Amino acid sequence: MSVLVIADVVDDVVLPATFSTLVAARQIASFTSARVDLLLAGHQLYASIPVAASAGADKVLVADSEHLADRGAENLAATILLLVQSGYTHILFSTSNFGKNVAPRVAAKLDVAQFSDVVAVRSESVYDRPMYAGNVIATVEALDRLKVITVRSTAFQPATAEHAAVAVEQCVVTQDLKRSEVTGRQAAVSDRPDLASASIIVSGGRGLGSKENYERILEPLADKLGAALGASRAAVDAGFAPNERQVGQTGKVVAPEIYVAVGLSGAIQHLAGMRDSRIIVAINSDKDAPIFGVANYGLVADLFDAVPEWLAATE
Repeated sequence: MSVLVIADVVDDVVLPATFSTLVAARQIASFTSARVDLLLAGHQLYASIPVAASAGADKVLVADSEHLADRGAENLAATILLLVQSGYTHILFSTSNFGKNVAPRVAAKLDVAQFSDVVAVRSESVYDRPMYAGNVIATVEALDRLKVITVRSTAFQPATAEHAAVAVEQCVVTQDLKRSEVTGRQAAVSDRPDLASASIIVSGGRGLGSKENYERILEPLADKLGAALGASRAAVDAGFAPNERQVGQTGKVVAPEIYVAVGLSGAIQHLAGMRDSRIIVAINSDKDAPIFGVANYGLVADLFDAVPEWLAATE
């Protein structure tokens, strides 16, 4: 019995979600003393290999090929299916855009169920996962011989890349299936922390009123706190912030040390993406706003007065 973790790698950098997925894999493996392998797939993986080798897996497998550089679901799934023949019983991905793209194809090709967004491991085949925007935690059992799982990274404390280095092996890569091609990428460049892994997040909602207010009110506060910027779906749909800043059930699921919600009503879709934050601070003029139901600290005030006063008090 062996567990295979698929690393989430971008531009030769192993993303933090990979280390959380490894922790979940270790918990599954502990029930049967199984081996945990980590697959690095991409192209020109120079810096990420030593990081992966010391991340806590028993072995690192490297699939390095030019046609895996864009991490397309078709080619990567085909490579994973070759590895499955080695006797793996579990295949784990992070619940990221990458995991959501590749895992369903792997599960479909294997004709097995996929268990998404796992937040706790009870045994090698029994897991907890949220339903109804996190209002219900379902305990589910995987009956298939081979289990395909995506792991909510915020639910597992990430492993550190400080373990003794393990063996690194090259694995077989399938030929390019030529079914899709990445013709271009657009990525936002920012000096602020990454939203998915930030320890402090300042997030704005529709109450800000406009993109100009979002930037004028929230950016100085985020700069002062060293925080990432987030937004509700309503704010993103209104054009206040780009899509990659959306926090919620259909955006990013985060669990920072401090989450500052400014002008956010606290719709259930948004709460599903941030309710696991350690400390939640809410500023809203509506004392009955649902956000106050989950906030540790709440201020009923006009955000256009409260945030500038907060900034002035820190000078």
